[in-house]
Amino acid sequence: MAFGVVLVLLGANQDALASALSLDLEKSGLLASLLSLGLSFGVVAAGPLFDRFPRRPLFVASLGLAGLALIHARPGLSFQHWLAIVTVTGVAIGAYDTLINAVVAQRFGAASSRPMTLMHSAASIGAIAGPPLVVWLSGWGDFTTSFVAVGFSHLALAGIALFVRFPAPTRTHASPAKQPRFLELLPSLWPLGLAAFAYVGVEACMTIFTVPYAESLGLATERGQYGISFFWIGLLTGRIVVAALGQGDAKVILVGGGIAALVLAAATAGSLSQIGAAVFCIGAALGGVYPVVIALAGQRSPGAEGSAAGIVAGIGGLGGFAVPWLTGALGDRAGISLAYGSISFWCTIAAVGALIAYRRVSVDDGDAADERRGSA
Repeated sequence: MAFGVVLVLLGANQDALASALSLDLEKSGLLASLLSLGLSFGVVAAGPLFDRFPRRPLFVASLGLAGLALIHARPGLSFQHWLAIVTVTGVAIGAYDTLINAVVAQRFGAASSRPMTLMHSAASIGAIAGPPLVVWLSGWGDFTTSFVAVGFSHLALAGIALFVRFPAPTRTHASPAKQPRFLELLPSLWPLGLAAFAYVGVEACMTIFTVPYAESLGLATERGQYGISFFWIGLLTGRIVVAALGQGDAKVILVGGGIAALVLAAATAGSLSQIGAAVFCIGAALGGVYPVVIALAGQRSPGAEGSAAGIVAGIGGLGGFAVPWLTGALGDRAGISLAYGSISFWCTIAAVGALIAYRRVSVDDGDAADERRGSA
């Protein structure tokens, strides 16, 4: 839940940050990009550490680092200081995100899609609560109050995590030669990485640009802030449905990405003022995408769940870096409506990645069946 709140902090505070720092859309996108870039580094670095070393110290340290970074937010900081805060925060939340993902993948194995989806639903709840929390906390101080409050919540969680039990590593640092390397895992994971790249980019863009898009339609800033919550309510709804149905294959990503692309393109083309309904539908379509991607990565890499989750989530983080920055630059040059509508392209890319992954699994299953028949 704390992870989810962090994901929407920049978007919910976009208007205040833009006013305080004189930011255009490209620089607003760059803030979101640096958060995702730090997250990408954190999830990749934490993967091999998870597979080799005790997990509890890593979990406590990553929570503590996120808390220390966020409590340094205050009025009057330069844009460069904000870039540093969001980058360090991204590294920290990325590290504990991988730890959580890998624990679920290791514990549940081939049945991890449903618990992974439920775990990510908690992040959705945090993201839903984030914008109203920002609005409420802004009445108690300036816009940085929400950053500081979330920072102290992470420090509290770090203290609680001292008493959390984690499963032991499946591998040890004494046998590094047996540890799968990045290049060994990448051939089987890159289609999932492509889907993650596009999805995380979409998630970041929907979070950071919903407020300026709502304002471009003549709506109040609060409508855009609550639009972020509606998007994450949609994500939560989609994740609950996927968990309830027990669906955990690439078809979830393929169908969800295609539907989201169509709804987003249609809504922006018609300048739909009912922004809450539109972003809810987009979120619901995309709800199962990310947890299913991470679960499939772990299933494809038994014994190296942490590394696999880190690689795919890291590629996703690169999407969270590149896509918002590009979208913000497009918005400054061609208008926020066109930039917001262009997010549908990345929904389509997520579907393409899922299609490739689905076809590769079908081919692999067919080859395995041929081998079994040949042995018989």
